[in-house]
Amino acid sequence: MKIASSAVLTAVIFSWICLTSLSAVAQNSPIISGQDPENRVITTAVPFLNFAPDSRHSAMGDAGVATSPDAFSAHWNAGKLAFVENDMAFSLSYSPWLGRLVNDMFVSYLTGYKRIDDVSSWGFDIRYFNMGDIELTDGIGNPLGEFTPRDLAIGGTYSRKLSENLGLGISARFIHSNLSGNISSAGGAESRPGISVGTDVGVYYSKEVFPGDKTGTFSWGATITNIGPKITYNSAEDLDFIPTNLRLGTAYKVNFNDFNSITFAFDINKLLVPSPPIYRTEDGVIVTDPDGNPIIEPPGRDPNRPLLSGIFGSFADAPGGFREEMQELMLSFGMEYTYNNVFALRSGYFYENPNKGGRRYFTMGVGFLYKETLAFDFSYLVPQIQNHPLAETLRISLTYNIPTK
Repeated sequence: MKIASSAVLTAVIFSWICLTSLSAVAQNSPIISGQDPENRVITTAVPFLNFAPDSRHSAMGDAGVATSPDAFSAHWNAGKLAFVENDMAFSLSYSPWLGRLVNDMFVSYLTGYKRIDDVSSWGFDIRYFNMGDIELTDGIGNPLGEFTPRDLAIGGTYSRKLSENLGLGISARFIHSNLSGNISSAGGAESRPGISVGTDVGVYYSKEVFPGDKTGTFSWGATITNIGPKITYNSAEDLDFIPTNLRLGTAYKVNFNDFNSITFAFDINKLLVPSPPIYRTEDGVIVTDPDGNPIIEPPGRDPNRPLLSGIFGSFADAPGGFREEMQELMLSFGMEYTYNNVFALRSGYFYENPNKGGRRYFTMGVGFLYKETLAFDFSYLVPQIQNHPLAETLRISLTYNIPTK
């Protein structure tokens, strides 16, 4: 049984970037998602699949499972896509990633949809994560060559209304993760791109409430994303979970008049992958059984489990019991004010328990819509922790809408 999975390769690469870019921050060795690995962080391969890709929802504290449908619904909740108002839309988002540490890492996201009829729509999305140029070394420091680690995911979505207020959607995607090319270490260990597939299932409900001069819309949503087989970068025995995630949320929009409205949104996230166990140690060395497997302190469980066991077992495998399970929940709060559907102000807050990565940040952003077709959105992130790797993260989104005739 392995202790350190190949998913940690991403963290190793990023730690190298930190050490060569900003030594003060490198003391915390934050991994690629901006979490603090000194705590009991749940790590997976291809974490970029859960990065908020667009400016609208990232400005709302990464809340989006129950907000009004738009071109980015394929990421947040496939069930929303059946409720889009326009006939067609395309959107492109770009975000320099960890810009305070490096200048050549970025995330880009291309998405679009087309209405099939009054009750169904289909969509697509392409997300690309470029981690910049780095010099790879093996475990003893021997140079292996220069490479640009990069991840790619290409997906399609189908969404259909089950009733006037309820929608169901499903997405499927191909995942390709190339962290070190085909470069092999001096010891002969081969490295190769990781390949997997993922499926999303989402449900969305929206209903107008309190009809009258000040109408409101109440909505809720639930989605499980990235359900798929483990991924490997070297051998069939060295497998890692992709970031299967459960997201639940609700939103309430109130229209004060024909021009002014405000939306409040709240999301809860939980990774459906095994919690890291606590290994028995003596004098700082992990104790193993006669077969060479590290001994896990109860009530922790072996994290190297099959896919379904990992998903369903993730609700009750934390060594700290129910308290630690609750700490694994990530909370998002968001607010959006719109004027005449042409201008938007947004703000939000994202919270992750300090024992599970410690990401805590405020978000803000603006949006503009020109002649009902061209939309521009911008968001900015402000962490609560000084010198955090996610500080000053910004996202820019450009959307082109084709209204229904």
